[in-house]
Amino acid sequence: MRRLGLHIIIGIFGLWLAIGIPGVNFEGEISSLALAGFVLGVINFAIKPILDILTFPLKIITLGLFSLFLNIAIIWTVDVLILGRIFSLFSLFLATIVIGILNIALIKRN
Repeated sequence: MRRLGLHIIIGIFGLWLAIGIPGVNFEGEISSLALAGFVLGVINFAIKPILDILTFPLKIITLGLFSLFLNIAIIWTVDVLILGRIFSLFSLFLATIVIGILNIALIKRN
């Protein structure tokens, strides 16, 4: 349960940090940002491990690069479903890097 909470906090904080990236706009209420972070945290906790197992052969072939594309797809899905504010692929890539660094710093360390 603690790990799920960490994923949710990282999702919310990561999206909040990503707002500072050029091309990522957020003009709504903070509750919709919190909802998007919550959904991102739940996806990273529950669905991403399954996707990691299913895409393991692709990760081996690409030497782990496919993980980045998987993370981009997850953040893009949350953006399309809830936020709709990331306008370019480069901005999406930078937002993925920010959230990935937070995941490495807080989740992988425990």
